[in-house]
Amino acid sequence: MVIAAHPDDAEFSFGATVGRLAAEGTRITYVVCTDGSQGGEDPDEPAERLTATRYEEQRAAARHLGVAEVVFLGFRDGSLTADTALRKALAREIRRHTPELVLAHQPLRSLVFPIGASHPDHLAAGEAALAAVYPDARNPRAHPELLSEGLRPHVVDEVWLPGHEHTDLFVDVGEYALRKTEAILCHRSQFAASADPSADIAWVTDRMRANGAAAGCAYAEAFKRVVTGSHAAPGPQTAPAVHAEAAGEGSRS
Repeated sequence: MVIAAHPDDAEFSFGATVGRLAAEGTRITYVVCTDGSQGGEDPDEPAERLTATRYEEQRAAARHLGVAEVVFLGFRDGSLTADTALRKALAREIRRHTPELVLAHQPLRSLVFPIGASHPDHLAAGEAALAAVYPDARNPRAHPELLSEGLRPHVVDEVWLPGHEHTDLFVDVGEYALRKTEAILCHRSQFAASADPSADIAWVTDRMRANGAAAGCAYAEAFKRVVTGSHAAPGPQTAPAVHAEAAGEGSRS
């Protein structure tokens, strides 16, 4: 499962890994928290029309990467908070889809990466995702109404967050680097004022190439791996940087 704040965040943050996992047989669900209505340059465009456009672009990008399903929660763009309502909505989707792996935003502001990585909605979505994974989705006493919906508690094995300053996991994405940039360009509304959208996102490939150099491959995406399963050990989780294989064939993400 990929939990993203806005339409297009999943592709920018995780697109090549998603493409690889899907190609290897993993069933992937996107959960997009907001309606995307702040993601435009025309102040006169009706929010409902922009949301409809962005939802369709997100579906197209997801299809390009092999994603099985896209869920839109519809919270207002620009106003996301890690409150009980968002945590409950995410816990519902986790229980419904029972993922082994969740990919989500980092909940901490980065003072190293460009400020866009720390959009307030990203931070809220990251914090709510982690809270939904632990304790909400696994605790039968959290949001008891979910039980009445037939949604039993579920334990997620691990969460991968964008590495930023805390990388301890690299995923070799090889040929899927190109598929990632193609999926990003499916979000045409976000490049409406651009003369050359491909040039605008050259930094995406540059970053994957730099991660690849650190991991010993051509292209990689970088993560902080958080073990959240039943056997997660107490105390700090530390691990050397590794050149990782993607999750096993047929798993649910």
